[in-house]
Amino acid sequence: MNLPNKLTLLRIALVPVYLVLQAMDARWTAWAALAVFALAALTDLLDGKLARARGQVTNFGKFMDPIADKLLVIPAAVLMVSQGGLVPAWVCIVWVAREFVVSGLRMVAAERGVVIPAGQMGKVKAAAQMAAIMLLTVNLPWLGWLSAAALYLATALTVLSCAQYVWEGRYVLKENGKLKMEN
Repeated sequence: MNLPNKLTLLRIALVPVYLVLQAMDARWTAWAALAVFALAALTDLLDGKLARARGQVTNFGKFMDPIADKLLVIPAAVLMVSQGGLVPAWVCIVWVAREFVVSGLRMVAAERGVVIPAGQMGKVKAAAQMAAIMLLTVNLPWLGWLSAAALYLATALTVLSCAQYVWEGRYVLKENGKLKMEN
């Protein structure tokens, strides 16, 4: 297993550590959770760059990297919904719904032999979500406005990136020039 794939697995392994620290009710644990989340976010930045630079792009990495991102961001947002509404439930629902839509579109495309790669907007969305989670992790009152702005910017980017994936991948839903809708 190459280093980029090990970084992806490290990101996944850090998720429960972050969640336990974030769920604890002590100031020091919030800062420790922030450090763990920041390390996990850094692995997201590094794994892809290293894989491309070293010519170590693998099918495992292509498959697991976006899953690792979702496993990092979505549970953190869900936990924050339960922590006095640090993240409003509707924001969490939008984030999760986007992942279902994009994953579903990718599954349909894969069934037809088409790969829908991660787009730049999706990468910016992921970075914005991670930044918002980091700000909310420490939940400092004097950063309240910045945390809220980051959260709503991340949510807007989530909607825009979903729309972009659907628009750019709409052709995979068509069969013989007609939109194919199956249950």
